[in-house]
Amino acid sequence: MKKIYIASDHAGYNLKNSIILKLSKKQKIIDLGPNSKDSVDYPDYAKILSKKVALNNRSFGILVCGSGMGMAIAANKTKNIRAALCYSKKNAKLSRLHNNANIITLGERLINKNKAINLIKIFLSTKFEGGRHLRRIKKI
Repeated sequence: MKKIYIASDHAGYNLKNSIILKLSKKQKIIDLGPNSKDSVDYPDYAKILSKKVALNNRSFGILVCGSGMGMAIAANKTKNIRAALCYSKKNAKLSRLHNNANIITLGERLINKNKAINLIKIFLSTKFEGGRHLRRIKKI
């Protein structure tokens, strides 16, 4: 079973908790915080989660902030992390199929709970295509 880590900042806290409630019925979700809506700095949580995912290449991460962009930028600073900001079914699928993304980032202020859950399901169920895409990923 894949390990799935999740973290947010204060702006993504509610969506993070909704995702945990929905997905933990079928999968083990490891919540890395925060534990309240008190203001926190998203790079701190992106770094904590990214390091966990980088150490276990069979794991995935979910990061949530207001837009998803800050988390993606911060997470991508970690070696061997490919964090993808997802907002549509197509880009969630392609982020895995072509880019072998290992972290999905979402924006609580931009998408609703149901869409977030659907994007995560697509992300987690899509396999990396490999081939020519592997050559390109190795250049990152």
